[in-house]
Amino acid sequence: MIEYALEDLCAAGITDIGIVLGNKGRTAIQEHFGDGNDFGVDITYIVQGEPLGLAHAVGCTRDFVGDDPFVVYLGDDLMKEGITDLVSDFDPETHAAGIGLQEVDEPSRYGIVDVTDGEVVDLVEKPDDPPSSFALIGVYVFTPEIFPQIESLEQSWRGELEITDAIRGLIDDGHSVQSHVVHGWWKDAGKPEDILHANRLVLDDIDHDVRGNVTDEDSLAGRVVLGEGSVIEAGAVIRGPVSIGENTRIGGDAYVGPYTSIGDDSMIDNVHIEASVVIGENKITAERTIVDSLLGEQAMITTNDDRRPTGDRIVVGQNSTLEL
Repeated sequence: MIEYALEDLCAAGITDIGIVLGNKGRTAIQEHFGDGNDFGVDITYIVQGEPLGLAHAVGCTRDFVGDDPFVVYLGDDLMKEGITDLVSDFDPETHAAGIGLQEVDEPSRYGIVDVTDGEVVDLVEKPDDPPSSFALIGVYVFTPEIFPQIESLEQSWRGELEITDAIRGLIDDGHSVQSHVVHGWWKDAGKPEDILHANRLVLDDIDHDVRGNVTDEDSLAGRVVLGEGSVIEAGAVIRGPVSIGENTRIGGDAYVGPYTSIGDDSMIDNVHIEASVVIGENKITAERTIVDSLLGEQAMITTNDDRRPTGDRIVVGQNSTLEL
């Protein structure tokens, strides 16, 4: 997810990037991205610690940002069209902030922005009587004027410092806040079902690109991405759109159905799997049908037909959900 954000930032000409870290997953993120050189950026890590709200996270970046305007891109958001237009349209000489908006069908479910002639007049969280149909999405452009507003905030009923309150403070103090309507899809992928939906959106845009070894070309139908070092054995059935990473083996008794993404270094066989996300380093060999599922890194699903007593043997991680 974060890699998509880095790609969008780079495309907009932003390569000096700060990644705000909480207490969870900190080491894994730093190990993955390093100093950013492999991704064409220069990364600084900023430790927020306890998650006290988006405004608190932004406030933690003050030393990193200095006196420059800057972009805030939430790590669990995906945008089809990127942020290049949003960034290029923003003028820090005339506006203290710019916010991305998208028109939605059910505005009462979102934070909604009241806009007049392109200027933000007010922000309302999940209003009963929405002033518009434009929802606030997870991309912002700020000048350092935002920091005094954050310092003056009090915690909301959620116990957090809300970025919408800070933006409203800018408006109340007479600053201009620019709106920018984002076209193409936008997805907040903060929940498991959202990740599956985001996966479908991304796979809808892939091009056929086979770099690994396909034993029988008749195994493939539709658009398939196959990474280097991966093998699809004869007898396997792959129905795109499907993305398969590097050094992964798809056995001859596997069916990989549409809208499935499989990460690197995995082994898939004897299973029917579709509309799912398999992160990587996975072994899936159970004679089962798996649909609409998320499998974390190094998760294994194997058959236990020969073990007694008969029954499912499960190790379930924190915050997991199983439907058996």
